[in-house]
Amino acid sequence: MKTSQRLAALLAACAISALAAAPAVQAAPDRDLEGRFAAMLDPAEMGGWLKTMAAEPNHVGAPHNKANAEMTLAQFREWGWDARIETFWVLYPTPQEVALELVGGPGAPFKATLTEPPIPGDESSARQQGGLPAYVAFQGDGDVTAPLVYVNYGMPADYDALERMGVSVKGKIVIARYGQGWRGLKPKLAQEHGAVGAIIYSDPRDDGYAVDDVYPQGAARPPRGFQRGSVADMTTFPGDPTTPGYASTKNAKRVPREQAETILKIPTLPISYGDAQVLLKSLDGPVAPPSFRGSLPITYHVGGAGAGQVHLKVESDWSLKPVYNVIATLKGAEKPDQWVVRGNHRDGWVFGATDPLSGHVAMMGEAKALGALSKAGWKPKRTIVYASWDAEEPMLLGSTEWAEAHAAELKKKAVVYINSDSNARGFLGAGGSHSFQHFVNQVGADVKDPQTGVSVVERLRARMGVTAASPGASEQAKALGRIAADPARDLPISPLGSGSDYSAFLQNLGLASLNIGYGDEGESGGVYHSAYDTYEHHSRFVDPGHAYAGALADTIGRMVIRIADADLPVQRYGDFADTVSGYVDEVKKLAEAKRAEAQTQGRLLAAGAYKLADDPTLPRADPAPLAPSPALDFGPLDAATARLKTSAGGFDQALAAKGATLSSAQKARLDAVLLTLEQRLLREKGLPFRPWYKNMIYAPGRFTGYGAKTLPGVREAIEERRFADATTYIGLTAEALNDYSAGLDEATAVINGR
Repeated sequence: MKTSQRLAALLAACAISALAAAPAVQAAPDRDLEGRFAAMLDPAEMGGWLKTMAAEPNHVGAPHNKANAEMTLAQFREWGWDARIETFWVLYPTPQEVALELVGGPGAPFKATLTEPPIPGDESSARQQGGLPAYVAFQGDGDVTAPLVYVNYGMPADYDALERMGVSVKGKIVIARYGQGWRGLKPKLAQEHGAVGAIIYSDPRDDGYAVDDVYPQGAARPPRGFQRGSVADMTTFPGDPTTPGYASTKNAKRVPREQAETILKIPTLPISYGDAQVLLKSLDGPVAPPSFRGSLPITYHVGGAGAGQVHLKVESDWSLKPVYNVIATLKGAEKPDQWVVRGNHRDGWVFGATDPLSGHVAMMGEAKALGALSKAGWKPKRTIVYASWDAEEPMLLGSTEWAEAHAAELKKKAVVYINSDSNARGFLGAGGSHSFQHFVNQVGADVKDPQTGVSVVERLRARMGVTAASPGASEQAKALGRIAADPARDLPISPLGSGSDYSAFLQNLGLASLNIGYGDEGESGGVYHSAYDTYEHHSRFVDPGHAYAGALADTIGRMVIRIADADLPVQRYGDFADTVSGYVDEVKKLAEAKRAEAQTQGRLLAAGAYKLADDPTLPRADPAPLAPSPALDFGPLDAATARLKTSAGGFDQALAAKGATLSSAQKARLDAVLLTLEQRLLREKGLPFRPWYKNMIYAPGRFTGYGAKTLPGVREAIEERRFADATTYIGLTAEALNDYSAGLDEATAVINGR
C-alpha cells in the first residue's frame, strides 16, 4: 500500500465502534528480551542492505533479482535460520516491442518516449541496463491505430459522464490518468466499453509539480517519469493466471493463455505526463468537465470527434519465468506445529528502493536480531517462519503460489501472517484482522517514534486529534479524533483489501493477518514504480537515515516475539465484534441511501429535469434509469451480529477472569480451537464473480482494487444494485458470523472447564 493511503484507511476505520472492552490477559512482555532485540537493530546497516539490493533492476527474471534472493538466503543461514529457496514457475510477460505514436491531429507526427532518462545526482537512475521500459504486465498484446478519447480516471462514473456527453469509446483508444482506482481497472473497464487499446499517465495534479518540486529538486514525479505495474484482473484472483487456485509448479497443468480470465485482451501502456500533454493537446470534442481536468497547461478535451489518431503496439514474451521465494525458519521449542509467519516481497519494477526494499531490509534486521537471540539461548515457543517473496509486483505471484502449495499445512498451523511492504518516515499504519487490534495498540505503545521520542501510538493519537480539530475536518476525522482523545480506547486498525502479500492468507485461506508500515511524511508517490525509486531518492525524501526501517523492525519484531512466546491468546474478540457491528450499520445505511437515490432519479427523469438542466447546445443524454431498490431483510445479519457480541464478550471476560489459572491441557485445547477460528469466516461459494475470495468480512473491492470492501458480498451487491445477491450474501455472511460465534463459544467452554 502506498504510504499516502494510510491516513485514508484509518479515517475509513474510524466509523467502527471502538468501545472499551475486556482487558486482554497476557503476561507482561519480556522487557529484557525485547530490549536486547531492539538494541541489535541497526538502521545504518539496513541502509547498506538497501543500497546493495537496489543497485540494479530487480524485476522478475532479472539477474539482480536472483542475486538478491541468493544474498537473502545466505544472510538468513549466517544468522542461524534454517533457510531454503522454494522456486515456482509462473507465466510472466516481458516486453519485446512497445510503441506509441500520434499519427493524426495537432502535434502529429509524435513518438512517445517510453524510457526514463537519468536524473542528475542520482547514480542509480543511470544503471537501467536490462530494466523494463514503459510496460504494464498482463495487458493484451496488440497493434492498433484508432482515435483517442480521454476518460479521466477511467472509473465507472467517468464512463457515465462520457455517455451523457454523447462520447463513446467503442473502437477507440482511451487515455486515463492514474488515481481514484486501481491501475488494472482502467484498461479492464475500457475493454468492457469496447475500446481497442488503453494508455495510462500520471497527471501532475496527482503526483507531479502541482504537489511538490519534481525530482531531483523535490520528491514529485518528473516530466519523463512513468508508473509501471500490473493490470491483471487481481480482483478476480491473484497469482499465476494460468494456475487458478493451485500452485504454479514447473509441471503444473495450465489454462491456455487465451482462456486465462485475469489476462486482459487489449494492449496497454503507461506514459509520462510530458508525453501525455502532446496526446491530450491533440484532442477535439467537448471541453472536459471540471472533475476531468488535471494540471497540465492545456485545455482538456475528451476527444471523440476524429482528431488525435494514435498508433499503439505491444508485443511480449509470454514464457514461464522462475520465482524465488526465500523461506527461513526458527523451530519452536514447545509448539513447533504452530507458526508465526512474517513476509515482505523483494522484487521491484526497476530498482525498488522504497517499494519494496525499504520494508524488506527492516525484515532482514528483525531476522538478524532474532537469530542472534536464538544463538544466545532464546528459543521461541512457536515456530517462526520468515518469507522473502518474489514476484509480488506482477500480481502477488510468489506469495500466492506458496500459500496455495502449502494451503493445507497453513490452515492447520498458521497462527497469524504479518506483512509489510513499502515503508517511509511518519506515522504507524496498521490494518488487518480486528481481533488483533488491541494487540497492535499494546505493541505500538512500546515502540519509540524516531523523530519525537514518544511512542508511535502517542504520536498517532496526537495527529488524529489535530486533524479532527482542523477547519473543514470530515465527520470521519472528527470521530477518529474523539477516539484518540480517550486513552481508554484503542486506535482502530483498518480493514485490508489487496495490493500486497497478505491477500492469499487472509482472503482465500482465512488466516488472521496484519499489514504494518510507517508513512505519510516521507514521500514516494512521485517515483512509484518508476526508474527513480532509487536508493538516492529514498535516502533523501522517503526515510533519511533509514530511521523508520528501524522503527518497522522494532514494531514487527516485538509482535513476532510476543505471539511466538504467548501462553494465552493475544486476540481480543470484542474488538472484532464491535467492528462488524459498525460495518452492518454502514450497509444498512447504504441500502437506505440507494433506495432514496433511485426514487430521486425517477422523479427527475419523469419531470424531464435532466434535459432542462443540460446545456442545449451540447450533445447530451439522460442517465440510465436506476433499478428500483427493494427493502432488504437484514434480520439474519442483525441476529448474527448480536450473537457475535455476546460470544466475543463472553470469551474475553472468561479469559480475563480465568486465563491465569488454566492448566497446560486447557491451554493446548484453547490453542486448537482458536487456531482455525478465522477460517470460519470463509464460505466455499466465495464472492460473486470471484469465488477465489472466500472471506465474508474482508475483500478488495471489484472497482477499488487495493481498497478494502467490508462485508463485501452484501456491500457491493447493494452498491451495484444486485439486490438478489444482497439477500443471498446477507444469509451467507450471517452464517459465517454464527459459525465464528460457535467457535468462540467452544473456546469459552474450554476456559470454563466444560
